Amino acid sequence: MSSRTKRRRQKQQPRTIQRPTQGTRTLPRSWLLYGAAAAGLAALAVALPLAVFSGGGKKAPQAAAGLPDTPDYHSLLVSPTDPQQLVLGTHGGLYVSSDGGRHWRFDALAGNDAMNLARPGGKTVWLAGHDAFKKSTDGGASWRDVRPTGLPSLDIHGFAVSPREPRLLYAAVAGRGLYRSRDGGRSFSLASSRVGGNVMALAVFPDGRILAGDMQQGLVESADGGAHWKRRLQAQLLGLALNPRDPKRLLAGGAGIALSTDGGRSWRSVLNLPQGVGPLAWSPTNPRLAYAVALNRVFYRSDDAGESWHAVEAG
Repeated sequence: MSSRTKRRRQKQQPRTIQRPTQGTRTLPRSWLLYGAAAAGLAALAVALPLAVFSGGGKKAPQAAAGLPDTPDYHSLLVSPTDPQQLVLGTHGGLYVSSDGGRHWRFDALAGNDAMNLARPGGKTVWLAGHDAFKKSTDGGASWRDVRPTGLPSLDIHGFAVSPREPRLLYAAVAGRGLYRSRDGGRSFSLASSRVGGNVMALAVFPDGRILAGDMQQGLVESADGGAHWKRRLQAQLLGLALNPRDPKRLLAGGAGIALSTDGGRSWRSVLNLPQGVGPLAWSPTNPRLAYAVALNRVFYRSDDAGESWHAVEAG
C-alpha cells in the first residue's frame, strides 16, 4: 500500500475496549501507534510515517526490490500445495510468483482492490476490498462477484474466514463496523459497531476468537463473536497471519514484524523495519516458512517459524 491509497472515513473512537489482561505486555513504546505525525487517521495511507521497533528484532537487511511497482501491497497467499507459489493482492489486481517471491507477473482482476485474500480450504478463494467482493471456487482461475444482503457497503478493509467453519465469515466495513455471515457470504449481520470501522487486519482462530487490528484502538480480541473486546496490543497493524499448523504462533505487520507464540496475548519484535510491513502469510505445507511484504518494495522470508527474516533477492 502507498500514499496513493484512497481516503478513508474516520469513526469516533469507541470507549468500551477493556484494558489488557494481566500478563499481556505491549511492544516497545516506539512501536506504539505509529503515524502520529501524519495527516490524520482519515487518510490511512500505508506510507504514514512509521515508528520503528526499538530494543528488539534485527535491523532489516537491504536488498534489491523484487516486488511489482504498483501501489498498495494489500494481501498475500501461499499455495496449499507448493510453498513457492504465491499470490499478491494489490490495489490494481493480483500478481503471482512461482519462485518464492523472486519474480512476479500480473495475473488477474485488473482494477480490483484486493485488500484481502482468504483461502479457507480446497479451491475456494475469497477476495474483498474497496468496492470489491469476489469468490473463486477453482483456486483463482475464475472469479464471480458476491453481492450479499446485510452489508452497508462493499468497502471491506478487513476480511477473514473461520478455519473450522468455512461458512462463517467476518467483514470489517470501513466506517461502519464488523459484520458476520453464517451462510457462506450470502447474507451478513452486524457483529460489532465498536470494532470494525477502522480495522485493517483481521484473523479468526480455530476456537472462534477474533483478532482485529484497529487503526485507532490497537490489536483487540473478542471471544464471543464481537460482543466484547479486550485490547492485546497498543499498536497500529496492517497485517495479521495465524500459522495454520500452530494457531498459537502469529505474525503481525506494522512498523516491522512482531511474533506471538501464545495466541496473541504477548508479542516481541523480530524485525526492525522503519518503512513498515503490510501483509504476511504462512505456508500451509511448511509451518516453519512465512513471507512478508515490506512497504519499501522488498519481500522477506522466514525459514524458522518467524524467528528471523531475510530479504528475498530479485536477481
